[in-house]
Amino acid sequence: MATERVTMAGQAHPGIAVSVMLPLIALLAAAAAPAPPRPAPLKANDISVIGTHNSYKKAMPAETMAKVRAVSTAIADSLDYAHRPLTEQLDAGARQLEIDVNYDPTGGHYSKGSSDPALLRPGFKVLHIAGIDNSSSCMLLTECLTIIRRWSDAHPRHVPILLLFNAKDEQYASRGGIDALPFDAAAWDALDAEIRSVMPARKLIVPDDVQGKYPTLRDAVLADHWPALDKARGRFLFALDETPAKVAAYRGSRRSLEGRVFFINTDEDSPAAAYLTLNDPIAEGARIARDVKAGYLVRTRADADTREARINDTRRREAALASGAQYVSTDYLWPDARFAGGYNVRLPGGGVARCNRVRRGTECNGAELDRGR
Repeated sequence: MATERVTMAGQAHPGIAVSVMLPLIALLAAAAAPAPPRPAPLKANDISVIGTHNSYKKAMPAETMAKVRAVSTAIADSLDYAHRPLTEQLDAGARQLEIDVNYDPTGGHYSKGSSDPALLRPGFKVLHIAGIDNSSSCMLLTECLTIIRRWSDAHPRHVPILLLFNAKDEQYASRGGIDALPFDAAAWDALDAEIRSVMPARKLIVPDDVQGKYPTLRDAVLADHWPALDKARGRFLFALDETPAKVAAYRGSRRSLEGRVFFINTDEDSPAAAYLTLNDPIAEGARIARDVKAGYLVRTRADADTREARINDTRRREAALASGAQYVSTDYLWPDARFAGGYNVRLPGGGVARCNRVRRGTECNGAELDRGR
């Protein structure tokens, strides 16, 4: 026997054989045991990122701000913010941008009081409050989208970027501004067409991509049919953040959003449900976590109307970051030097993207999700 061949000074030593065999047995047992399951590949809704609110907005001219402040200090304060150019925001890690569009099919409707020749051209204009808060880093929607697409082409491994839209139809002529044109069926179709004129299909994730063969978009979302993150890199999702009446008009008679570019802000029970705007992470934190866990995309806000930044109140920011919302929007990707305290919003640790805490915990390395390239 093997134990009898392990000898020292002519004596058999079975204990030495046992000491040799036990590690070997343990090694064989470990090899036979099933390996722990590998985490499922990340999907497009399994991450969290920071974005910006009214991302195109430049500071109002001092003269205009003074006129607004004479009417209402609160309104003036709420408008007293600005963003750096879109490319700088993307370079700094913004992965959600917000754009306000104004319908102008023949051009010139929003040119009153402005010498900007872009306002004379047909197509959607990017303005916050027409005729009042008119300063934009890219006046034409096609210009904004071209800037964003070119940045994406130069950084093809970025996580999917959400482009959030408001469709402006407010009437401001009585307050010294310009009455916006209404969004009718032709306007909605034109908006989709203008986006597709700049963004090729390979750059888009549209509702049909998510719905697939499921009966409705909601069915697909609840079945976790979002594309894998690796297939979603370098692409964009568009979401229409609007009232029930507007999103119903955009949806039309469709069962979900067949053929459309935008996901829509709707309730969880709608057949078209995939995206929700839930802007108060303190009051709606439980709902955000529940919806994210179920499979929906959610955008929330870390601050609003400059209130938090003015007093460096971080409660809403911390609630937003903890909520599980995939997109946390801010007006302060950088601090405003006018306000004490240095309020700004970034992911903990300073990364561009991280694992969604509600859906995936901390199982992935955020540093590997998006390196800005």
